[in-house]
Amino acid sequence: MSGIPYVYAPPVASVRDEPFDRLERFYDAVPRDGAHTEDFGGLVLFVRDGAGWPFYARPRLDATDPPSAADVTAVRQRQRDLGLPEAFEWVHENHPDLLAVARSAGLAVLEAPLMVLDPAALPPPGDFATTTPVRILDPQAPTFAADVAARRAVAAVGFAAPGTEVGTAGPAARDTALVELPVDSLDEERTRTAAGRRISAVVELPGQGAVASGMALRVAEVAEIAGIATLPTARRRGLGAAVTAALARRLLDDGTNLIFLSAGSEEIARVYLRVGFRRIGTACIAEPAPVG
Repeated sequence: MSGIPYVYAPPVASVRDEPFDRLERFYDAVPRDGAHTEDFGGLVLFVRDGAGWPFYARPRLDATDPPSAADVTAVRQRQRDLGLPEAFEWVHENHPDLLAVARSAGLAVLEAPLMVLDPAALPPPGDFATTTPVRILDPQAPTFAADVAARRAVAAVGFAAPGTEVGTAGPAARDTALVELPVDSLDEERTRTAAGRRISAVVELPGQGAVASGMALRVAEVAEIAGIATLPTARRRGLGAAVTAALARRLLDDGTNLIFLSAGSEEIARVYLRVGFRRIGTACIAEPAPVG
């Protein structure tokens, strides 16, 4: 896959520029071992094979022309036909024209700060406002299924209350959100974790269980940290930063030399600045605009 050449070179930044070239290939590679693809002009739609979180559509690596509004409309119809969320992702610096195209096609676009880790700026362990260690999940542990379910439940509750403000949703809300993973989904999680393609982490507090969590997706020497979440009752204690830093340290130890993430807002980006991440661009995440 990495041998596919780029044909279309946007005017703002060449997709061969580092690190944007590596990010583009990462985004294209991540879904391919769990999905098949369908091409729509300048876009490719990843359709998951089996259970699991649905994937997105994004610009094709080998496209000869930039994505058009007609391409976006065709993908949206196909996603509706398949019962999938209408989701698109791309890096603005690689495809600057797509922002206006997506909006003209009826999509709302989140422009998320795209940040890359400066390893020299990563604080040492213990620099954050918590003495509770971050636990990296072990795919061989007998508790792995419960740990993954807890990680996902923390994320569900945390992302339902976006931002960094302290709130009322805590362990009880997390327990309500717990869902037993289907066997195939758990097997996929275990296989990818054992292979080093996925790393998960949780922070647990005495008497409360998991209150913060996160994960990383890795392809070769590039990795994305994602899903960093803290239960609203446990916020403002440095737990999210601690999870992010622990994942980053593990990735560096494993030989990863490009670690990035997309912050949900400028406010959240400030948390990642403390961990050693620096903004290099904008990640665009699009979905249908609200009606009315």
